[in-house]
Amino acid sequence: MKNRKKQVGYLLVLAIIFLSVFIFYLSFKQNKQSDLLKVVYLDIGQGDAIYIETPNKKQILIDAGPTALTLSRLSKVMPFADRSLDLLILTHPDQDHIGGAPPILDSYKVDNVLVTGFYSDSSLAQELDSKIEKLKLNRIIAKRGQRFVLDQSRNIYLDILFPNQDIADLESNETSIVSKLIYGQKSFLFVGDSSIYNESLIIWKEEEKTIDSDILLLGHHGSKTSSSILWLEKVSPDLAIISAGQNNRFGHPSEEVLDRLEKLNIPHLITFLEGNIVLFSDGQKIFQK
Repeated sequence: MKNRKKQVGYLLVLAIIFLSVFIFYLSFKQNKQSDLLKVVYLDIGQGDAIYIETPNKKQILIDAGPTALTLSRLSKVMPFADRSLDLLILTHPDQDHIGGAPPILDSYKVDNVLVTGFYSDSSLAQELDSKIEKLKLNRIIAKRGQRFVLDQSRNIYLDILFPNQDIADLESNETSIVSKLIYGQKSFLFVGDSSIYNESLIIWKEEEKTIDSDILLLGHHGSKTSSSILWLEKVSPDLAIISAGQNNRFGHPSEEVLDRLEKLNIPHLITFLEGNIVLFSDGQKIFQK
């Protein structure tokens, strides 16, 4: 009996040592990459969900996809046992962008929620508004000129380019928040379901250097109603990302948009072909591992 107790004791000690080494390994691995910005375009079907993690471990989610699947996908790209987000950006209140938000708010501590302020009477949007109010989250209305400093020592920040006007008379897609993430010499542009009309409003009000970005998430999942030739020329991305579901009923991405990209020699990646698209930046270059 004593020998068995000793064996159990040894196994327990070994288990504790193994767990400690494993946790140390995870911590070491994360610290080793502490100078890198990570941007993950999550493969969540027909919708958008982009996870951002800065070198100082600020965590942002732009949109929450159509369903609770986003919750599962998110947990696999975030640090071990982490259940908090500094900022949740909901570009506009359509199902494919906010459907996964309620379960995320139930499972994660979220400090701030950035929204357009556009009123939607859908049951999902109403549920989400009620949850934000019940949890007493800091609800921020997006507007042009806002800057969210994410990592002050490395000068990483997120600028809001749209809405740049009153959105009361616009339809839901046209109210989409457009934001630009900047780290050193590199930048990422996120546009929700912005239409060609939105693109023209931004081009009209912003300097060309403000719009120019290295990575562009194509508007509306590659729909032909977004990503005009003029917009693509002004943004001049090195890479376009398309977040869409395989065999989706909308036919996204459209052949017309793919032709525009080819005409301008802009390479592209699609989530339903690649899975999660994970990009890193040290402020000087952007790369995949």
